[in-house]
Amino acid sequence: METGSPVYAPLAPTGTDKIWSMLSHLSALLGVGIILPLVVYLAMRHESEYVAANAKEALNFHISVILYVLCCIPLAFILIGVPLLILIGLSSLVLAVIAAIKASEGNCYRYPLTLRLVK
Repeated sequence: METGSPVYAPLAPTGTDKIWSMLSHLSALLGVGIILPLVVYLAMRHESEYVAANAKEALNFHISVILYVLCCIPLAFILIGVPLLILIGLSSLVLAVIAAIKASEGNCYRYPLTLRLVK
């Protein structure tokens, strides 16, 4: 009894896929910021959907953080920008670690309040 074409389960991400995804999320902590997720996305987008999705999400997050920081710099002159900059820094650190943990588990984390500029 045939049921038609076989159904293939999606491949689980390999160890290197997970490492590239984690590095994309943690790139700001490593000091390479927006460069690493961009390079990983451009290099791996045709090889692994998992890595491309994580790198794209990390890239969008890092671009959003840069834009938020640029908006807070003029606000620092009226003193509201300083606490906002501290809040942005701490939240970006925490969210990047959460995203890296999710990537190590084989999931893709969607950052809150992120502008989806890279589609």
